[in-house]
Amino acid sequence: MRALFLGTAAFAVPSLRVAAARTALLRVVTRPDRPAGRGQRLTRSPVKQAALDLGLRVDEPAALRAYAAELRDEPLDLIVLAAYGRILPQDLLDLPRLGALNVHPSLLPKYRGASPIQAALANGDRETGVSIMLMDAGLDTGDVVLAERVAIGPAETYAELHDRLASIGAGLLGDAIDLAARGELRPTPQSGEPTLTRPIAKSDLTVDLGWAPQRVVDHVRAYSPRPAARATIDGESVKILRAHVTPDGELVIDELIAPNRGKMSGAAYLQSRRSCHPEPFDSAQDKLRRRTR
Repeated sequence: MRALFLGTAAFAVPSLRVAAARTALLRVVTRPDRPAGRGQRLTRSPVKQAALDLGLRVDEPAALRAYAAELRDEPLDLIVLAAYGRILPQDLLDLPRLGALNVHPSLLPKYRGASPIQAALANGDRETGVSIMLMDAGLDTGDVVLAERVAIGPAETYAELHDRLASIGAGLLGDAIDLAARGELRPTPQSGEPTLTRPIAKSDLTVDLGWAPQRVVDHVRAYSPRPAARATIDGESVKILRAHVTPDGELVIDELIAPNRGKMSGAAYLQSRRSCHPEPFDSAQDKLRRRTR
């Protein structure tokens, strides 16, 4: 099958490799290079780098409707999309003979939108999943063709769950591509109460150490290791990377990053605060290690 792949983020790379192995991949479409890092150097997307490594043609269109017009006379059987970051216009969705498959890391219609993995972790969910859907013009509203439930580990972080779901999603995508090739896709309308997630904002990273301990831990897991949850302790903003709740309900900060310092344990941070600021130490200790009321 002649296919077009659209993707940008690292989540899409395993799916790109599956699509390249299972189809005649004509082009890979990704977001344009963006400034990144302290030097703000233009950086390729993970999908672009992976596609170039595979020797595939990469396109970075600014206007998708104009791009669809460019492809109008190109025989196309299938579009495959994962973590692209833009809604496709109907002009593009109408091009492939067999439709457009999207790899989405949630059990739709729960957690449509931009941040389903973070939402599942922050909400303390015990399971999530991956859905392969046939796209329509809505935001993750298309019919589901395959789905798999996935248990979430009690200490699993965003990075860990992200990588697991990316791998599972790529495997499901391979199955969906095979079904499409045989004309055996069986789309099922989404059922249940839809929920919508949005792109992560800086304000979403804030964690209040006065929250219930498990809520703090879940929030930390949702953004670990990057961009990392942020808390203020005696006027100093720190990034919290790992935390847990003890059997007797005590919140423990396992790892954090303080300003102008590298990673350290919560205990080491408390000791540094004690030596530099003896007066507020008791307050910091209360915020880093406390019991559930």
